[in-house]
Amino acid sequence: MSVHWYEGPLLGFDTETTGVVCAADRIVQAALVTVAPAGPGEPPPAWMGETWLIDPGIPIPPGASRVHGITDERVKADGEPPAKALAEIASSLAAAIDAGTPVVAFRAGFDFTMLAFELERHGIDAPDWERMAVVDPAVLDKRVDRFRKGKRTLGASCAHYGVALDEAHSAAGDAAATVALARVIGARFPEVGGMEPAELHRAQVRWHAEDAASLEAYFQRRGRAETVERRWPFAK
Repeated sequence: MSVHWYEGPLLGFDTETTGVVCAADRIVQAALVTVAPAGPGEPPPAWMGETWLIDPGIPIPPGASRVHGITDERVKADGEPPAKALAEIASSLAAAIDAGTPVVAFRAGFDFTMLAFELERHGIDAPDWERMAVVDPAVLDKRVDRFRKGKRTLGASCAHYGVALDEAHSAAGDAAATVALARVIGARFPEVGGMEPAELHRAQVRWHAEDAASLEAYFQRRGRAETVERRWPFAK
């Protein structure tokens, strides 16, 4: 009997940053975690992996600190140099790619684009992105439950699917919950859970682009000249 992607090893990835402009902002915390499977309503098991606190070399805006609780004082006292931490993150991702382990990230387009800019900024070789299989519960949720009303943040999505979110807005806590969320969606909806990881990755590229185009058309019908990024999981 074959093992579905959500039943096997998954590597969760998440970042906390100085802001949301990938070309200008910096990563201040990142986590790569593995989590054992957990059923709906069960708390995520203890995660295994690594988390990095990074001194970004630029001030952390107060608004960002209010979200994730990471301050200039904390990163200056305990943070690692960006080049060291980012090289370790890239190495761990490369190992996951070599092992064929899917990488799970909620709204992956932000985290991976941010990481790609950071690696380039510090002259660090990127993993072989072309061989990476990404699972994005935000994309999957929109596909399997397109017309559900309400917010689709990580917290709202975890609540909807009965997944506990411990330590919200910490990179490790969010990454662990994201893995659990992906597993619940994969198990509940065979149309996504039954795909092979590479096939699912390619499908998410299409689904994200279709959703972005639909949202952009919605804005235009209401006279709002807004564009929505169609590229996934990298927007650069």
